[in-house]
Amino acid sequence: MTGLALSVLDQSPIRKGGTPTDAVRESVDLAQHCEALGFRRYWIAEHHNSGGLASASPEILIGNIAANTRHMRVGSGGVMLMHYSPLKVAEQFRMLEALHPGRIDLGLGRAPGSDRRTAEALSPTGHMLSVEHYQEQLLDLHGYLAGELPEEHPYHGVRAQPAGESMPELWLLGSSPASAEYAAELGWSFCWAHFINPDGGEKVIGDYRERFQPSPLLQEPRAMVAVSATVAETDEEAELLSWSRWAWRLRSQQGRGGGIPSPEEARALEYSEPELDYIAYARRRSIYGSPGHVRDRIEEVAAEFGVDEVMVVTITYDFGARKRSYELLAREFEIAPPAEPPAESAGRGPTDDAG
Repeated sequence: MTGLALSVLDQSPIRKGGTPTDAVRESVDLAQHCEALGFRRYWIAEHHNSGGLASASPEILIGNIAANTRHMRVGSGGVMLMHYSPLKVAEQFRMLEALHPGRIDLGLGRAPGSDRRTAEALSPTGHMLSVEHYQEQLLDLHGYLAGELPEEHPYHGVRAQPAGESMPELWLLGSSPASAEYAAELGWSFCWAHFINPDGGEKVIGDYRERFQPSPLLQEPRAMVAVSATVAETDEEAELLSWSRWAWRLRSQQGRGGGIPSPEEARALEYSEPELDYIAYARRRSIYGSPGHVRDRIEEVAAEFGVDEVMVVTITYDFGARKRSYELLAREFEIAPPAEPPAESAGRGPTDDAG
């Protein structure tokens, strides 16, 4: 497959022995690195009360990353809208769009991004909003962004500021059919979270395309797939690096959380049979290996889903290994950053010279 675009999903992982502040600063560093390599987008995830992920406020980190990059699109992967007022989210992303026009993506998720108790703490009422309200929230969010709330809406005439000619790109993210159905009905872009659920996504995206209703935002369906991938010089090194994520995910599922362990620590742990079964499942939904091996697998996934863009999330204990993974991936796919526009001449024009 040729012409496949690559993008980045960053969860701001906290390595064991490191700090959340380290993780956030590394996110900015990694974004600059990935822009220089030619990645198309850089999305920030949202997780709360996590000992292993520091990305609790994507809207703030997006602004910092956009200010420290020049070309790459920057966005959320995604904002967990159930926690928030659609108007406030619209205002935040209107501000980002005003500061960085044409570069902002607003990806939205339906999951809480936290445990139930934390989700309740995020709500001003102390109660999580039911998923039954999600579609209504999506409609309100677009209405505020576009200044197009229907006349019968109780808040008709309320518009998110700063208003402008352009809007953030709107994406729905999901690992089940529900969000794809919303995206098709609303005429929005859709991203399948393969790294969360590797099963059934081909049908979900196929159904999304069949049911897609053109909208002012998008005339044709647009889909993307997000995968977990770790690249190293050899298959053996990539497998060792991947153990950090697999063990951390297992601990998180068990409620033990904590930071990302070193690969040596992760592989040396004693695992029960059910835990080994989970590790095997985590391995199955991960892509890891040498550059050529990972390229082949990503191209297979892209072909299976019929997409021309793949988003990659990479978690390693060592930040240098994480940067190197994206570097090897970019080199293997031969992607490149956009050309810089010609600099304006700082010298005098010809009419300034004395004859």
